Parts: sequence; C-alpha cells; structure tokens
Amino acid sequence: MNNSLTQMLINYAPFILLFAAGWFFGSRHERQHLAQLRVAEQALGDIVVSSERFYRPTLAAHSEGELVLGSVVIAQDYFKMIVARVLSLFGKNLTTYETLLDRARREAIVRMRTDAKAKGYNHIYGLRLEVTNVNQLGSMVEAIAYGTAVISHDTASSTTTVPHHLTT
Repeated sequence: MNNSLTQMLINYAPFILLFAAGWFFGSRHERQHLAQLRVAEQALGDIVVSSERFYRPTLAAHSEGELVLGSVVIAQDYFKMIVARVLSLFGKNLTTYETLLDRARREAIVRMRTDAKAKGYNHIYGLRLEVTNVNQLGSMVEAIAYGTAVISHDTASSTTTVPHHLTT
C-alpha cells in the first residue's frame, strides 16, 4: 500500500507542481495588469467619457467630432480555464471569466482614451463596448470600445460619465 502511494506521488507530483506554478504566475500577471490599468485610468482621468445615448457636450468653437477606438484581445491562462470548467459543472459563478471580461473592457477604454488624448480631444461621448469570443473555448476575448471624441467645455464633474463598474 505504501509503495503504491509513493508511486502515485512520483507520477502526479510534476503535474501538481506545474499546475501550481502556472496558477501563481498567471495570477501574478493578472494582478500586474490590473495595477497598470488603475495607473492608466488615473492618468487619463481628464478625458470625460459618456455612455448616454443622447448626450451632447458643449463643444468648443470649430470642434468637429472624430471616431476614436481602442481594441484589445486578451487570453485567459489554461490553469484558470480548467478551474472554470470544473466550477461550471457545479453551476458556480465563473469569476475567472468575469475578471477576463473586466480586464478586456477596461483595457479597450484606456486605449480609446489614449487615442483621443493623442489627437488633442478631451471628451468622448456615445461610448459603445463590444466584446466577443475569439475562440470556441472562450479563453480569448476581443473588446472594442469606440465613441465620438470632441474638444469640449464641459468639465470632468459632469454627471454623464462611464458607469462605475467599467472604470474601476
């Protein structure tokens, strides 16, 4: 009996160690990405973003609207996919996919704001977000954020901004 337990540990120890290392490094990378997003969102906080359908900011003289967009493709690591598949068997919340989608949306908005800032705009209205699976496993998603960028006299204290769950 003791021999079979030792043999089983020898057979499965590399798999368990690789799984733990993959989970650790994948989680660390995700935390670093979230920290980078927080910094970028704060740096681009002067660009007001509105997702209201009929909102129109007070435009500066001779300001014309221009389409700005940001897109990103983000993949989930295989270790979190395995955990998600196991949790889906029990009908649990798939928080690994939730964080993947949150990171993709936030990164797309940051890239859109960066595009607007590079072109000299300070306001984006009509924000739209689209997220789609890139592969059948659901481990890769593409997020696209787009809106109309203008130079506006409205301030960042405007009540029409991106919903809180999309910016934090």
